Amino acid sequence: MEVKTSLLDNMIGVGDMVLLEPLNENSFIENLRKRFDHNEIYTYIGSVVISMNPYRSLPIFTPEKVEEYRNRNFYELSPHIYALADEAYRSLRDQDKDQCILITGESGAGKTEASKLVMSYVAAVCGKGQEVNKVKEQLLQSNPVLEAFGNAKTVRNDNSSRFGKYMDIEFDFKGDPLGGVISNYLLEKSRVCKQPRGERNFHIFYQLLSGASNDTLTKLKLDRDFSKYNYLSLDSATVNGLDDAASFRTVWNAMQIVGFMEDEVQSVLELVAAVLKLGNIEFKPESRVNGFDESRVKDKNDLKEMCELLGIEQSVLERAFSYRTVEAKMEKVSTTLNVAQAYYARDALAKNLYSRLFSWLVTRINESIKAQAKTRHKVMGVLDIYGFEIFEDNSFEQFIINYCNEKLQQIFIELTLREEQEEYIREGIEWTNIEYFNNAIICDLIENNQNGILAMLDEECLRPGTVTDDTFLDKLNTICAEHQHFESRLSKNSKFLTDHSLPHSCFRIQHYAGKVLYRVEGFVDKNNDLLYRDLSQAMYKATHSLMKQLFPEGNPAKVNLKRPPTAGFQFKASVGGLMRNLQTKNPNYIRCIKPNDKKAAHIFTESLVCHQVRYLGLMENVRVRRAGYAFRQSYESSLERYKMLCKQTWPHWRGAARDGVEVLLTDCSVPAEEFAYGRSKIFIRNPRTLFTLEERRRACLEDLATLIQKIYRGWRCRTQFLLLKKSQVVVAAWYRRYAQQKKYQKIKSATLVMQSFIRGWKARKILRQLKYEKRCKEAVTTIAAYWHGTQARMELRRLKTEARNKRAVSVIWAYWQGTKARRELRRLKEVARRKHAVAVIWAYWQGLQVRREYRKFFRANAGKKIYNFTIQRIMQKYFLGLKTTMPSMSPIDNTWPARPYMFLEGAHSELRRIFHFWRCKKYQGQFTEEKKAVYEEKLEASEIFKDKKALYPSSVSQPFKGDYLEIQKNPKYQKLNSAVEDKVLLADVVNKINRANGKGAPRLFLLTKNNFVLADQKTGQVKASVPLPDLTSVSVSTQSDGFFALKLKEGSASAAKGDFLLSSEHLIELITKLHRTGATAADRDQINIDISDEFLVQFNQDKVCVKFIQGGPKNGNSAACKRKNNRLLEVSVPSSP
Repeated sequence: MEVKTSLLDNMIGVGDMVLLEPLNENSFIENLRKRFDHNEIYTYIGSVVISMNPYRSLPIFTPEKVEEYRNRNFYELSPHIYALADEAYRSLRDQDKDQCILITGESGAGKTEASKLVMSYVAAVCGKGQEVNKVKEQLLQSNPVLEAFGNAKTVRNDNSSRFGKYMDIEFDFKGDPLGGVISNYLLEKSRVCKQPRGERNFHIFYQLLSGASNDTLTKLKLDRDFSKYNYLSLDSATVNGLDDAASFRTVWNAMQIVGFMEDEVQSVLELVAAVLKLGNIEFKPESRVNGFDESRVKDKNDLKEMCELLGIEQSVLERAFSYRTVEAKMEKVSTTLNVAQAYYARDALAKNLYSRLFSWLVTRINESIKAQAKTRHKVMGVLDIYGFEIFEDNSFEQFIINYCNEKLQQIFIELTLREEQEEYIREGIEWTNIEYFNNAIICDLIENNQNGILAMLDEECLRPGTVTDDTFLDKLNTICAEHQHFESRLSKNSKFLTDHSLPHSCFRIQHYAGKVLYRVEGFVDKNNDLLYRDLSQAMYKATHSLMKQLFPEGNPAKVNLKRPPTAGFQFKASVGGLMRNLQTKNPNYIRCIKPNDKKAAHIFTESLVCHQVRYLGLMENVRVRRAGYAFRQSYESSLERYKMLCKQTWPHWRGAARDGVEVLLTDCSVPAEEFAYGRSKIFIRNPRTLFTLEERRRACLEDLATLIQKIYRGWRCRTQFLLLKKSQVVVAAWYRRYAQQKKYQKIKSATLVMQSFIRGWKARKILRQLKYEKRCKEAVTTIAAYWHGTQARMELRRLKTEARNKRAVSVIWAYWQGTKARRELRRLKEVARRKHAVAVIWAYWQGLQVRREYRKFFRANAGKKIYNFTIQRIMQKYFLGLKTTMPSMSPIDNTWPARPYMFLEGAHSELRRIFHFWRCKKYQGQFTEEKKAVYEEKLEASEIFKDKKALYPSSVSQPFKGDYLEIQKNPKYQKLNSAVEDKVLLADVVNKINRANGKGAPRLFLLTKNNFVLADQKTGQVKASVPLPDLTSVSVSTQSDGFFALKLKEGSASAAKGDFLLSSEHLIELITKLHRTGATAADRDQINIDISDEFLVQFNQDKVCVKFIQGGPKNGNSAACKRKNNRLLEVSVPSSP
């Protein structure tokens, strides 16, 4: 069994700086070095975690480590970032306290990796389940996307965050993640156009060129060669240990997991390619008549390809690079741009295009990962923001970044150092305040609304007249000259006049992290962050799907002449909101330190670490923790840990925890001056006292372990003995049973033998008796049989004699009757023969008389008359035969009698056709008007759906009823019936599909000649009434489901909430009646029927794709709709048998 070490057990160095003896800066640094050399990169200062960047992978972040720190006390194991993450998560889950984890430090100190470790730990220890795992995966996969677009290689860090990120992870009451919200702060967009030596542009540019397929690059009109793009630095294009191609594939997969559609990913890559193309556009001067130079594009190939990517007319963008339109009230003035201004406009467009794309990415990710439930959530915030930066050339970006770090240091001072001293007051402990540096004066120098540097910079940007960086510096020199943390060579403070380390165009601020020299060049332009209105309007005209969202100010219908807020003002407001948000949560601190500037492992630069320890205020933090009492712990935790040291408290203390601690400390003979009792905690002054208690506890644990082993060995031997005893009893019982069974079997077999002999003797005796009786019976029977036979033969002879005499009489009489009959037959035949001869002679005589009478005129026309007579007889016979073989009156009966003669072919076919038309007319005459309308609807349904919709064949045999609710008769719908003015053509129950979860809600669907109505099934209340002219089209799938979408006309009053996605069991009838109603109206267009397995539906302001797939759903044979993400609903349709 693995033994878990506590904070004080077998520790390398001191795990908690509060317990360090002696405490000074050298011992503090030496303790960090000792732990760093042994790969112990984490150290505590109370509840604050110090993290050293190892610049290599360590085996301390495995799943086994996660399980080791899960649900463990903060000080129970050796220092680790997992301990802080677990403490924050358990406080959020069990105590319902919102948490925030503040990660601070210099650039390259490992803040981004620390934030990812915290998020991965929380994801590993929270609940499981399909939906929970999906949310966790989306939260984790948002990091690669934001790192690709917001991180870059700098001289201090190969993966430096060039933006600030704050993520609020939302949990439910069980501690399972529901979603999250990401806030970004001040992307360093100037890096898009220019990078310092030894640094790179943002990762996504290199990842796209290295990892995209050849087809993708061809579509984006790009080449893999980095040297062909002006915006990409070549001296650091490749980074050791960084595979851009693999990173691109990771980003691509992460975007799909987060919920980006394929067309959205393609649109994002098109904008990235457009930024690269934009950097290759170069300008040349062209003289005009008035003597001014006008800029012109040198090579229009890159401009053309960029315009094709964005869908912009080339002439519109080319003009925006050559002219600028200035509007003032009702006047417009167009001025030409020289080459320098054109390059400024190009770079401004590139920076704005990329920064707005980044903001859109953050918004789009928030749409996918936001919590769907509207109940109150528990929140854990993770802040990963730029570290303090001091470069050789510091500009506006470094000034803003360092201002943000000053605010974070201020909140750290307020919530830790000040909280430490206030804790003694809350606990009722006597305390003398410890002085520490409060950087509020530096924050006031920068953010004061009257005389702050940001306020003066905004005032200078808004001031009319000539405004330059020098005028801004002059104002600073005038107003801030006497401030103790502001230095300038041109200020009124004479001590800096001869300071040659301070150039004339610079000013210096003494931050909490040290002095930083800022070059004033570019402050005004970067604060203004202006983009010419001509470029905004040109971007708005683009046909690209994202451009209208990225440049809304370019809409000509919404021209706003008000000056947009400055970059400094926006950042100050966002930082203020961040600080207010952090103050509402329980803070947890991770102070990151980088051991060297070479980004190399196993190197510890003492001077660099010492500088970071000083400006982070770590020594002050330790001193405040130790000035009064080095260690404090709640009474319950302290009693639970040390109760084995006292017999009265071991194993259970029945009273109050404080009383138990008092008894324990008294029994341990701890001097009274070494501890103090607070209201809820015990405070220990000297670390040695704690070490003594820990040593005694270790010894007690060893004794307890020995006792437990002794008891366990006794229990194990006793258990084994009892088991052997029980086994012996069982074996003996089974043997005795076996012996008795054998004895019983012997006795039983002997008894059976004796019984069988006795039964045999008795049976043979009875058999002899029965045989004798049988022989006697057989003798009597034989004698009786012979006697009866003799009597029977005598009677038979007598009967035969009588029968022979009777038969002789009968035969003689029969012969006599036959003779008389034959004589009479011969007489009758002779009479009949004479009568027939007379009739024949008379017939011949009559024929002779007729032939003699008509001989004179009969000979000439004999053939024709015989022919006509024959034809008439044949036709008569044909018609009489047709009468008897006529087919049935059914119009679908195709049988017809066979043709008897070839010359009747035409008449036979014509009679068949006439008969068919006649019986069709008779069949139609039986139809009512309603039945005719039903058959017309069936015919129209065939034209619309036959061979297009798999559901159609099953609907052919079903009659179109129309009113399935009997709305006229049902009193439940009397109110709804009165609300509908026109005649109801169709009334049915449909399911209205909810976009949030794909589930259906029952609704009543009523169709009239002018509109359709959706009403609540239970109350009959009208939910929506849509005029049919507002209905533009209906979309259905090709499969056997009942889903359909009613698409409304954009801009109409009915389309305020978007289209309707419904499902019905009578889909064919419903859509046929809709189409028929629209086709019969002369004042509106015919309704289009779109049959496709994938179509778009408008919900409020968003378009959602509805996709139909084959498969077997969990709920049986019906189609099931499921929400995949905010932009996709998937309908699973069972496959046809």
